[in-house]
Amino acid sequence: MEAGFWHGKWQRNEIGFHNADAHPLLVAHFGALALAKGARVFLPLCGKTRDINWLLANGYRVAGAELSPIAVEQLFTELGIAPQIAEAGHMRRYSADSIDIFAGDIFALNRQMLGPVDAIYDRAALVALPDGMRPRYAAHLAEITGRAPQLLISFDYDQSLLDGPPFAVPGDEIAGLYRDTYEPGRLGSAAVEGGLKGKCPADETVWLLKPR
Repeated sequence: MEAGFWHGKWQRNEIGFHNADAHPLLVAHFGALALAKGARVFLPLCGKTRDINWLLANGYRVAGAELSPIAVEQLFTELGIAPQIAEAGHMRRYSADSIDIFAGDIFALNRQMLGPVDAIYDRAALVALPDGMRPRYAAHLAEITGRAPQLLISFDYDQSLLDGPPFAVPGDEIAGLYRDTYEPGRLGSAAVEGGLKGKCPADETVWLLKPR
């Protein structure tokens, strides 16, 4: 998936993938990570998700990576926060109390830039990438976070009925992508109300990935 595809989505405000509230599967299953208050949670390809509001409101610190600077600027505007902005390698870092968002290509983010994280919440990253990019992404995510435990949300549907993103990433593929770094456990699933993009039946599944 070319970067221009996502830049265009944000420039045209074509963000039907953006939800107005925190994801129900996050709210229901975040406790499986067993994090202490103040823990730092990394959200790859975070957009301006309302999940960030939920995490901050519940006493957690947030780090994120997002390709589109438009999304990052809108995130801070909606949070009502004026961030400090600084160059960080080939990325730009937007920082305020309890939150750091890196704008740019996630593959330009390294472990030193990101800093320590206690967990990963991947709701929109793995499923946004075509199959050819997913192995590189999975390895990079494990590297930059030191194999922090993950709460991962995936889609499962008949890919022949609908072009992604979001792409279908079934459980056997997740097991293969993370076999050297994590042990995936399925926590639950829910049908996508009205079907995915209103076009085909789909399930969202939430996984807990424990480091090996």
